[in-house]
Parts: sequence; C-alpha cells; structure tokens
Amino acid sequence: MASSSPVKHAWRVLIGLLVVAGVLFGINAIGVHVVQKSSWAPELALDLQGGTQIILGAETEDGSAPTQDQLDQAAAIIRQRVDASGVGEADITTEGGRNIVVQIPGKADEETRNRIEASAKLELRPVLAATGPATSFVGDDGNETPYPTPDDAMASTPSPAPTDSSDLAWITEKLQAEFLTYDCTAPRDDAAKAPAEQPLIACDPTGAVKYLLGPVELDGGSITDATNGREQDSGQWVVNLTFDGKGTDAFGKVSQRLYAYQGQGLSPRDQFAFVLDGSVISAPRMNGIILNGKPSISGSFDQESSKTLADQLRYGALPLSFSVQSSDTISATLGSQQLQIGLIAGLIGLGLVALYSLFSYRALGFVIIASIAVMAILTYVIVCILAWRLGFRLSLAGVSGLIVSIGFTADSFIVYFERIRDELRDGKSITGAVEDGWSRAKRTIYISKSINILAAVVLYILADATVKGFAFTLGLTTLIDVFIFVIFTHPVMQLLARTRFFGNGHPLSGMDPESLGAVYRTRTEYRAVAPASMGKAARSARSRGEAERRQTIAERKRAEALSNDRSGSTDQGEAR
Repeated sequence: MASSSPVKHAWRVLIGLLVVAGVLFGINAIGVHVVQKSSWAPELALDLQGGTQIILGAETEDGSAPTQDQLDQAAAIIRQRVDASGVGEADITTEGGRNIVVQIPGKADEETRNRIEASAKLELRPVLAATGPATSFVGDDGNETPYPTPDDAMASTPSPAPTDSSDLAWITEKLQAEFLTYDCTAPRDDAAKAPAEQPLIACDPTGAVKYLLGPVELDGGSITDATNGREQDSGQWVVNLTFDGKGTDAFGKVSQRLYAYQGQGLSPRDQFAFVLDGSVISAPRMNGIILNGKPSISGSFDQESSKTLADQLRYGALPLSFSVQSSDTISATLGSQQLQIGLIAGLIGLGLVALYSLFSYRALGFVIIASIAVMAILTYVIVCILAWRLGFRLSLAGVSGLIVSIGFTADSFIVYFERIRDELRDGKSITGAVEDGWSRAKRTIYISKSINILAAVVLYILADATVKGFAFTLGLTTLIDVFIFVIFTHPVMQLLARTRFFGNGHPLSGMDPESLGAVYRTRTEYRAVAPASMGKAARSARSRGEAERRQTIAERKRAEALSNDRSGSTDQGEAR
C-alpha cells in the first residue's frame, strides 16, 4: 500500500475506533468485576423476563373515593421514586379508580420495595421528647421493671391548652405512659394515619431512638426540591431543601422557635422530625434561623445515604395514603419464546441483507457485513452499560428497534457505494471515486439520519411507555450507525482502494468500471462500444449516448479536436 495521507488518516481513525471499543468494554468490565452491578448480558424488561407486581390501595381520611387527579399525581410521584432507584421499563398505572399497580422487571430489591411502599404523606413535626427504645427501667430493687401501662384513668387532655406544637403541655399523663411503653420493634399499624393535629409517637427506621412529636407544622407538599451534595467548607455530605412560599413562611417561624430552644439548652426540643409513613427518617437540630426557605440537613451522611434521604423528602409528598394490597411475582407476558422468535427474525433479516450485499456489490458486500458486525458489538456493550448506569432494560419493542436498525444501517452503505459507482462511471479513478463518493454521500446520509433521530426523539417523548423502548433503541442505533459510517466504513474503503484487488477494479471487487457500464476513459474520450440492440453492449451504447449529452461545450470541442487529430494522423499514414 502507498504511504499516502489518506492511508495514514484511515489508520489513525481505525485505531481510534479500537480505543473507543476498548474503553467501552473496560467500563463494563469495571461494572462487572469491580462494582459488581453490571453484566455481560443486557437486562430484560418486564415483558421478556417477568417481574414484581405491587398493588397499592388508596385511602382517604373520610373513606371517600379519591379523585382521578389525586391518583394520577400519586402515580407520577411513585414513578419518580422508582426511576430514582435506577429501575427502568417500570409499568405504573391506575386501576379501578382506587388502586395503583406497580410492575417492575425482575425481582424488586428491598430498597426499591421500600421506596414504593413508603406511600404515606410526609410530615414535619417538632420533637417534644426522645429516648432509647427501652420499655422498662431498673428499679430501686435492682430488677428490670416495665414502665406502667397506660389506662383510661390517666389524664389524657392537655392542661393548660398548648400554645404551639412544641409546647410540653401536649404531654399528658397517659401520653407519657404510652411513650415509655412504646415498643419500636412492634410499631402501631395506625402510626401513618395519626391525626395531624395530635402528638405522635414514632421511632427511627433502626428502632434505636423513639420520639414523642408535636402536631404537624408542615407537610411534604411544601417541599419543592431536595438534593444531596457536599458542603463547601467542611466537604461533608448534606441534604439541601427548598420550600415553596407558604412553607418558607411556616418554616421560618419554626426555625425561630426551635433555635431559641437551642440557646436555652432545651434539647431535644430544638429538633424537628421528618416523618414518612409513621417513621422518623431524620430529626436534625435547628442550628440557625432560616427565613429563605432553603435549609440544609447535615450529619453522618455518605453519598448514598444523603441521596436516599433527598429522594425520600423530594418524592415523599403523596396526595393520598396507600396500603399494600398485594405483592406478587408475575411471569413474562411474552416470554423467552417470543424473544427467540424476534432474534430469529433478526438473524434472517441480517442474512438476507448479507446475501443482497454480496450479490449486488460482490466483495464490497463484506464491508457492509463487517460494518454491521462492528455496529452490533458496540451496540451490545453500550446496552449493557446503559443497563448498569441508567437502568435501561431491553423490551420486545426495543428488540424490534434493533432489528429495524439493520435495514437503516444497510441504507447508509448502499448510498455510499452507489455514489462511488457513479464516480467510476464518470471516469474517476477508484481512489478518487472513493473520496468524491464519500463527499457526496455523507451529506445525504447525515440529512437522512437526522430525520431518523428527530422521529425517534418525538416518538420517545409522545409515545406510551411500551413504545419508548423502540424509539430509544432506534435513536441509539442511528447514532451508532453514523459513528460506524464515519470511523469504520470510510477508512476501510480508503485502504481497500489502494489494494491491487480493489484498486485495479477486479470484476469480483464490485468496483470494475467496465462492468458498471462506464464509457469514459476521460471526460473527452470513450471506450469503443460494439453496436447491439440488447444486452450489456446495448446498455453501454446508451450510457455513451447519455455521457455525450452531458458533456460541456469545452469538453465537446476538446473531444472533436482529439478526433480530428486522430483522423489526420491516419490520413498521413495512408499518404505515405
């Protein structure tokens, strides 16, 4: 091969392709062997591998039926929770005017299940008292003695009347007894349904601390955003909250009151608790007066725990309370048999494309087959990485998108090769035809692929969840198709054009000018064409006529001059 600039460029581009492929395989290898959260096989969606179905029943305080708007809002929040857990292709629908059905591919882990089932309203309550989980004490005799059991004879009405939610007047004799005897290992079932205007006894999720909380100051609907991040000064992980206008005013008043308690040393009354589903998920101290509605929660967080708390606070505000009606494992609706049928269809399509390519383009067909193979390898590893990082799961619709992409990919090569053949018919050398054909073909292909990507984006945004997988894989493979076309197909053609087999236009190369019907030797010279009424000679004669009509005036004059010169040379030879 000649050491020309296009050759060097082609080798550099192909080496770049190997680097890109190595990086992709390396990323997935880290996910498989180091992080151990990825796999060398794509994750399948609900329709192909089955999964977990959880039915949540809506409950209102007065027992009336919820409105459809409330159900739709609750379904949207639950979807956000599921998406935040990294699960893709989840199916969340409302059913029967009262239920929400959540279907998740595969087996739902405990964290995801908790995210979904933590469906009660998020409340913010001030802390009145906090203690350990013990329900007994050591008496004067040195023996373990249970706290007195509350009974109806104990005072249960606050006296005097509490002035705010942090007033200790809320702690009546009966409530104090209930607090001391409360067992965190057996929480009350109605904790999530406690009246907002009454105190509440609740524990943290670990059961290590139990709290006596005042009435609700704010609910989760006042939180417009919650994110996790590092604090600039200390570098520790924190959770940042943002309240709406009403929540900002209410939280400002709470912060003034609780911060004053801290100055008076009245701990734990300087704490406020975030209560989700009857459980205290966080109870930070008030370290300042916050009037801008943007407090932050600090503590012994790491990245994962701060993100979990931020997600709980952001998605915790549901317009309804829910109870789990059922939680079952469901089988695949289509199953492995349909997947096999889809894969067989894809292989048949791939085989037909290969046969057509070899029949029409001879040895050039192997370039098409190799390009599709490289594209399939890159697509496969990218799908594995997306499953790990974004929770993407391959549904039957997604498989359809991959199969359709085979035909779209073949279109690119056909456009390119036909452009090359046009250049050969126009009298160009094979190396020149490869470069000029590339310049003309890439514009057509870029425009065509842009339309495909635009259609995929619109379909992904507007279509139902069951079709989004098709739109996603179609858009993804279209991008990879363009990438392969630029970084593999063209460099390979640049190299092949300089080999003896392709560069000399071997009849089996697919780039033989004569077999393609090229009549030019140059723009002013033509090969001799035998007269015929049909067959290849007839097609060449028609091509020559068409070529003569497409000549410019200058080319025609040049051709006539050459013809006259040849005629003159012939006459002189005869005169001698």
